[in-house]
Amino acid sequence: MPDPASTPAFVMPDSYFDADIDRLTRLVASMFTRVVQHNDRLMPVTQKPTRFHSRAPPNITINDYLQRVTKYALLEPACLLLLLIYVDRICERNPQFTISSLTVHRFIITAATVACKCLCDAYCTNSHYAKVGGVSMHELNSLEVEMLRMTGWHLVATQEQLLQYYFTLVRQDPTLVLQSDLDAANAQQPPDQQ
Repeated sequence: MPDPASTPAFVMPDSYFDADIDRLTRLVASMFTRVVQHNDRLMPVTQKPTRFHSRAPPNITINDYLQRVTKYALLEPACLLLLLIYVDRICERNPQFTISSLTVHRFIITAATVACKCLCDAYCTNSHYAKVGGVSMHELNSLEVEMLRMTGWHLVATQEQLLQYYFTLVRQDPTLVLQSDLDAANAQQPPDQQ
């Protein structure tokens, strides 16, 4: 629980629906970046390539790429959180799959495409997502089919799962605090220190 005297720089709402999309995008990108850095250190050179592998890491940071995808594919907060849920589901079902600097960009555009189609009443065409992601439409179509197979077509998440991922993201960032955590910390303070 945060100490009200050392309140982080930014208070996040308890609902991811109300979260600033740019800040939420940076949080998700930061999580992907940490996972990639960890896995790149551990990844065996002989790892069997998957459809998500590129020959070399793209010349765009994960943060810049996800910001681009969020902006031009009009990702909603729930879609951003689903990207992380898909990572966990795919890695659980496919232990040989690893998010690395060679897979993360294709994974993000594919997961964003699938998440939007799953959650949103209106979504873009695959040719639009492909253009935003810097892949051909044929490649995105193939990646989408592969992702559906790898998830076992388990694409939806409950409200509780989305909130759990959101709360975890916010609580892992030392510069952020959830409004409810701040309120609880303030309620524990003596009245003369509030």
